[in-house]
Amino acid sequence: MKRNNSFIAYIFIGLGIYFLLQQFNIPILTNFYAWPTIVIIIGVSLLLHSFSNQDYEALFSGTIMLGVGIHFHGLKNYPNWINHWAIYLLIIGIAFFVRYLKTKKGFLTGIILIGIALLFIFPIKITQLEWIKSTEVIWPLAIILIGVYLLRKK
Repeated sequence: MKRNNSFIAYIFIGLGIYFLLQQFNIPILTNFYAWPTIVIIIGVSLLLHSFSNQDYEALFSGTIMLGVGIHFHGLKNYPNWINHWAIYLLIIGIAFFVRYLKTKKGFLTGIILIGIALLFIFPIKITQLEWIKSTEVIWPLAIILIGVYLLRKK
């Protein structure tokens, strides 16, 4: 049974819990009384709505909202949190992968984005890899072939 207003209901429940806990002023939760928590609540609401209605198109946007909220919460509260632009690629790649788990669309895109993000977040010194020096022409050709394959794939 599809409930069209379940997303709004989850938002209200999440915001109500958020404001109720803020009124109790529980010391362990003081780090969560900030705007990233609202973004996390919206992301979780989209995910819950998607699963409860078995309409998995909102999985992508819900995962992105949840990931962005967690990232900004981490930046605000944890000094060793990675602050790199490739984190957003990682979040989008994870969103494609989560959507793939239910809709079987976006697997290759998710894996490529996750791989690129991890390469930029944890860089390898390519100059130290001797076998790459002998294959300098192969890498650009491989990238071109992957692009052509993705364009031709139906």
